[in-house]
Amino acid sequence: MEQENQEINESISQENRKPNNYNNRRPNNNNSSKPNNQNGNKPAGSNPAGSNPANSSKNKSASRGRRRQSTPVDENLKAFVEINQEAHKQRLNPHYKLDLNSKEKIRITPLGGLGEIGGNITVFETQNEAILVDVGMSFPDEDMHGVDILVPDFTYIREIKDKIKAIIITHAHEDHIGAMPYLYKEMQFPIYGSPLPLAMIGSKFDEHHIKEFKQHLHPIEKRKIYKIGEDFEIEWMHMTHSIIDSSSLAITTPAGTIIHTGDFKIDHTPVDGYTADLHRLAHYGDKGVLCLLSDSTNSYNTAPTPSELSVAPALDRVFSKAEGRVLLSTFSSNIHRVFQAIQYGVKYGRKVCVIGRSMERNIEIAMQYDYIKLPKNIFVEPEQIASMNDKDILIVTTGSQGEPSSALFRMSIGEHRHVKIKPNDLIVLSSRPIPGNEGSISGMLNHLQRAGAKIALDRELHVSGHASIEEQKLMLRLVNPKFFLPIHGEYNHVMKHKETAMMCGVPERNIYIMNDGDTVEIAPKYMRKVKTVRTGKTYIDNQNNHKIEDDIVIDRQKLASDGIVMIVAQIDGQHSTMLSKPLVTSFGLVSDKQDKFFAKEIEEVLEHFLANIKEGLIENARALENDLRQVVRKHIYRKMKKYPLIVPHIFVM
Repeated sequence: MEQENQEINESISQENRKPNNYNNRRPNNNNSSKPNNQNGNKPAGSNPAGSNPANSSKNKSASRGRRRQSTPVDENLKAFVEINQEAHKQRLNPHYKLDLNSKEKIRITPLGGLGEIGGNITVFETQNEAILVDVGMSFPDEDMHGVDILVPDFTYIREIKDKIKAIIITHAHEDHIGAMPYLYKEMQFPIYGSPLPLAMIGSKFDEHHIKEFKQHLHPIEKRKIYKIGEDFEIEWMHMTHSIIDSSSLAITTPAGTIIHTGDFKIDHTPVDGYTADLHRLAHYGDKGVLCLLSDSTNSYNTAPTPSELSVAPALDRVFSKAEGRVLLSTFSSNIHRVFQAIQYGVKYGRKVCVIGRSMERNIEIAMQYDYIKLPKNIFVEPEQIASMNDKDILIVTTGSQGEPSSALFRMSIGEHRHVKIKPNDLIVLSSRPIPGNEGSISGMLNHLQRAGAKIALDRELHVSGHASIEEQKLMLRLVNPKFFLPIHGEYNHVMKHKETAMMCGVPERNIYIMNDGDTVEIAPKYMRKVKTVRTGKTYIDNQNNHKIEDDIVIDRQKLASDGIVMIVAQIDGQHSTMLSKPLVTSFGLVSDKQDKFFAKEIEEVLEHFLANIKEGLIENARALENDLRQVVRKHIYRKMKKYPLIVPHIFVM
């Protein structure tokens, strides 16, 4: 399609240049005649042998006459050039395919997934109804102490819960379904999706002891349109990604059709042979698409994302050279990667031991529902490893991102119950570091290498599951939307995706860079931001699956960065003096040998505070402690440039 546009532009450009070319020739012809005249004034002896000046002049004159003649134009052909140019305009401009007289509109509000990698959740809302697309989790930063996962703030969902008709799932990655149990403990809606995502959501409901909510699961058939409420018709279109059974969505509303890609790449040779359903995307693009929401994660990658099948030769090479045990770690959701690794393990006579709760669960579900087919006799239990020959073992495990609680990390520090790292072990990391995890991965590799293990980190052992620039272009050209909303990525990713969309013919005025909480209203004639709703993150402790309040996390951050000071003092209420020396304890602020000096310093601050106390303050214990807290905090900041947590306990006697 791009080549066709280029050829059209070149032909138009050449047509526009024709008059200028003729004008340019005239002065050149005049100039070239001057030397000829000069030559004609020279003696005859100066002409080349055998030449006739009269004949030469006649030939040149005839040649100039031929050049002045233009090629005859076939008016019929020219008319069809114009007809085809108009056909291209109609084909490439989605404006002509939409009902511009419609007064209908649709509102789109992302509650997570923008300005970050993960936590995807989006609200699609008409006047009377709404649907949610995905309800994902994300991972905490290093300074969120004691926090295992982050789930979206559901405040806006609570406000519109009576409008919500269903939750629509694109695929089974944690950043798209991981927050489902936490939402369903509070409110429930029908859930529509393909079988694998629903099976994994059902497994999560089992873990959280809410099995009764599995009744809300509704499996769908791809390429079939489902009526959701009165305002939404939804079709799931198969899409290739790093997890099987992924989908893009065609969401048809009274205002028009919206295409939501989900996470995607265009893999022409997937492991299972099920290629992306580009035909349905093109079908909707031909009918007319109001808006496209597209994955921006790999917006900077210029080369096409390699096929998942391209990992096979690297795996084969690694297994063929391994002298001892092979421990392969990858994302537990990348079932086709695990499937290929197991196939090569079996090829070289190895038994397979799967370690890690999420890895065990995902492989079990994939086998239960026939997404992959493996004989059960190739698997062994962790307890059997010790009695087996090292060359006969393949361990497939979690921990490729260096998570401290993962199986591979515990193996690296010698704390795993069944597996101790040996000098002839080969560790295969078939993944790329998630931004922010580089430090933890490096630390784990150090532990593994100290134990004597060899590390395989070849680039060929991993391919991305997200679309590069060329695949993003293909999606834009197939769908041909009027409006474009880049999603799924940090701000720089969506900005780069915006540039790609403009290269593919989407006007800049028809592209909006959203932030979490932005409500964008779209109608056939316009797109605009209309409001901002509350968004944020809720902190979750995975040990008990309970919410951690914001102030607890803030206190932990303060303790980690600035320390804590605790003051216990007895005060004479009548004379505003101390009855005994205060007990001052600090952590994370001064060294142990400085404790006595620091306690004496705080005692002097307390004496000065009591000497200048406001009248009547001694009778209000809470106000007294608050004022003392401020005085001590200011003193410590002046001396140490720190704001520790101050915990005073004042007993007025």
